[in-house]
Amino acid sequence: MEPTFGEVGQLVVIPTTASDEVDRFPPYAPFAAPYVAVAVVGVVCVQIALGAVWMLLGMVERDAIFTRRAFRWVDTVIGAAAVATLLAVGVAVHLAVAETPSPDDGMELIGALGAAVVGVGVAAAFAMLVVVMRGLLRKATQLQSEIAAVVRRRLSRARRPASGPAP
Repeated sequence: MEPTFGEVGQLVVIPTTASDEVDRFPPYAPFAAPYVAVAVVGVVCVQIALGAVWMLLGMVERDAIFTRRAFRWVDTVIGAAAVATLLAVGVAVHLAVAETPSPDDGMELIGALGAAVVGVGVAAAFAMLVVVMRGLLRKATQLQSEIAAVVRRRLSRARRPASGPAP
C-alpha cells in the first residue's frame, strides 16, 4: 500500500524541513522536535476532519444526513478544528513570549508569529462555522422528523376504511 500525501508530509517533508532549518541555523535545534510534533498533529487534525467530511458526503448521497449518526461526524470535525486551534494558539503564544533566536533581524519570527495568529483566526472561525452548521443540522433533523410523522399520520388516515353510512 502506497503512502498518502498526508503520510508523506508527516513522515518525510515536515521532519526534513525542520532538519534543514536546524542545519541552516543551529540555534533552532531545541525547537525542531516540538514544532515537528505540532505540525504532525496539525496534519492529523486536517486528515481527521477530511475523513469526517467524506463520511458526511456519503451520508448525503445515501439521503441519510438527517440522522443521529451524522452528528458524530460533525462533532469529529468540530473536535479536530478545536485541537488545531489550540495548537495554533500554543505556537502563537510560544513565538510571542519565548526568546527564540533569529538568524537576521527577526523578521522570520514576526512572519511566523503573523502566520500563527492568522492560523488561530482561521481555525477558530472554521470551528465556529461548523458549530453553527451543527445547530442548523439539528434543527433540520427535527423538522424532517416532524414532517415524516405528519406524512405517516396522513397516510395511515388515508388507508383506513371510511366509517359511516355507505352512499
